[in-house]
Amino acid sequence: MLMNMKELLAPTDEHQFAIPAFNISSYAMFNGIMDITEQKNAPVIIEIHPDELKHLGSDVIASIRQRIAASPVPAVIHLDHGPDLRSVMAAIRSGYTSVMIDASSKPFEENVAITKKVVEVAHVAQMWQVCTDADDPRTAEVPAGDPFAYVPSLLARDISVEAELGNIGVTDADKAFGQVIHYTQPDEAVEFIKQTGIDTLAIAIGTCHGIYPKGYVPELKLDLLREIKAAIAAAGLDTKLVLHGGSNNPDDEIAEAARIGISKINISSDIKVAFYEKMREVLQDEGLREPNEIEPPCICAMQAVAAQKIDLFGCTDKAGLYR
Repeated sequence: MLMNMKELLAPTDEHQFAIPAFNISSYAMFNGIMDITEQKNAPVIIEIHPDELKHLGSDVIASIRQRIAASPVPAVIHLDHGPDLRSVMAAIRSGYTSVMIDASSKPFEENVAITKKVVEVAHVAQMWQVCTDADDPRTAEVPAGDPFAYVPSLLARDISVEAELGNIGVTDADKAFGQVIHYTQPDEAVEFIKQTGIDTLAIAIGTCHGIYPKGYVPELKLDLLREIKAAIAAAGLDTKLVLHGGSNNPDDEIAEAARIGISKINISSDIKVAFYEKMREVLQDEGLREPNEIEPPCICAMQAVAAQKIDLFGCTDKAGLYR
């Protein structure tokens, strides 16, 4: 079942769980993630960064959409860290159902202006197709009195938008220690949501992208998460919160974040480390050369990590909430 992000995250607060957003950089990784989420009966977010999309090629998105459309679990195809409107539009045209615009390094007012423009474009994104069969399975209805029966295409329709406020940390060994993280402030989060109309907000509460260097102990500011969540609710808003840099964090903190207000958690490094560490091990056998011999053990290693995250986030068996 293919959805946009707003639809997918709708039940997360009520049922106190978060949905993993797994970054994939090959079709084999994508298939492996879909297989394990179907086994766990869990909703999932397939996340593809612009660099990953460049490596995969935009044409692969059509196949990803087709695979998800035939799946019994609900899923989103999401652009991770789109740097500008151009990359966002490329993703929408490719067939993504959700996009992120990341202008978090800009001043607040500039972040608002850039994000607002993306929201305006994404929320009205529309393609048209001809529908001639009254029993057509698409959900769109034929407009009354339209002799040619044009309907909005599900390929690009009401694309969800994520933005980021604050800056999460880095894990480079020479930069991680002593770095200053710009934490998201509750009042600014409310004002940012009101001014932009975003569907999801990535907040900075102490995580970093990547794998933490030896000796660096991350600590999530869960009280700050509670304050941000309470401020958004008090303002009468229902914007869901996102946690970037979900890899390599203490399980108890991540599980608690999912329970008290984080609806989407990004996982990239953890599954890629598992995949490629196993590949290095497999390739010790220099006689192997076929991908169908090399990759299956790597996929299994990745799936073991993904399954643990799905359980940790409280996402197992939550696909039934969407039926």
